[in-house]
Amino acid sequence: MTNSIFFPNYHDGCIVNLMSSIIASRGGLPQFYAPLKALESDSLNEAKNVVLLVIDGLGYDYLTQQAAGSIMQQHLQACIHAVAPPTTAASISTFLTGLAPQQHGLTGWYTWFRELGSVVTVLPFLSRCNRADLSLSGITAETLYAHRPVFDLMHDACYSIMPESLGRSAFNLAHLGKAEQVMYADLKHLFTRVSETVRCNDKRKYLYAYWPGFDALAHDHGVGSAVVADHFSRLDETFEQLISNLAGTETMLLLCADHGFVDTPDEKQLSVNDWPMLQRCLQLPLCGEPRLGYCYVRDSMQPQVRDFVSAELSHAIEIVASADLIRRGLFGLGEQHAELSARVGDLTLVMKENYVLTQRLPGEPALQMRGFHGGLSRAEMEVPLVTVQC
Repeated sequence: MTNSIFFPNYHDGCIVNLMSSIIASRGGLPQFYAPLKALESDSLNEAKNVVLLVIDGLGYDYLTQQAAGSIMQQHLQACIHAVAPPTTAASISTFLTGLAPQQHGLTGWYTWFRELGSVVTVLPFLSRCNRADLSLSGITAETLYAHRPVFDLMHDACYSIMPESLGRSAFNLAHLGKAEQVMYADLKHLFTRVSETVRCNDKRKYLYAYWPGFDALAHDHGVGSAVVADHFSRLDETFEQLISNLAGTETMLLLCADHGFVDTPDEKQLSVNDWPMLQRCLQLPLCGEPRLGYCYVRDSMQPQVRDFVSAELSHAIEIVASADLIRRGLFGLGEQHAELSARVGDLTLVMKENYVLTQRLPGEPALQMRGFHGGLSRAEMEVPLVTVQC
């Protein structure tokens, strides 16, 4: 295993540690993980309101390079780590449970649920094979994921501020717990909702607010595109206004992200469909992420997969036994989810540089994206922690 695989610091430098700090500041008891070293506990504990604003996809590299000099960058507190894999399904689950994938068990966009005999897209709560809503089959996200919402670990009042398009999804409702749902229509409305909710009563509060727009544009156009730069400028202007609007409210405003990004040109977008030999070795579709794929290999065919990748794809892929990644703590520390081993397959394909590997199943549309995440590079794993006392 090479040094190119970046392991998160789950001891005191990861988003799961940030959540432990927030839980403790709101009168709760963190579950498995120590507080975040980079965040001063007294100021967090003494704040009347704690607001966590998660900008999906805003990596540390972007904030310190393309966005150098921005208001967000001026308030940058630290570089911390996403969980592995650094992708929305895993990291947002950490923000909403206070646990790493080692415990919450969600390991990528496509996750094999042995107990269902199905590959599931965990955020939309759909079966991959036919894109059917699992809820229509009597399966609930609360039962399948079996997570205790992070809001229920806190003693103070809690609010979840979500876009109207996502707020009532099965995934989000399963992680809402005691929190009050507040929904918004667009970027400006999001920041208005945050200000209104902070001021809605005199209680001590925790607000979780999520913005997906940066991520969506980075996927479509590339994180280095002019479209994303323009969007970030509007984000930064609105963030500056939010700081002004929260002045005097005794609020600790935190801004973080779930992952960073890499841009991938067409020639580095590889497909399992182009290698029939590799397809024959797999008993399930490739799971996980385009930047980190989990292989479920047919009996006695692991040597063939290893030999094929070494001979044909070693420039783009490092192949590792999934059990070794678990053993080395890639997904977290301590006691592991009962299904963790089943959800990362036999072999993991770690993409080098900015390569991706996908698999198109019958009936699926072609994947048309420029920006990707989920790999084990610093660019994807490092996220910013921005702090402002208001």
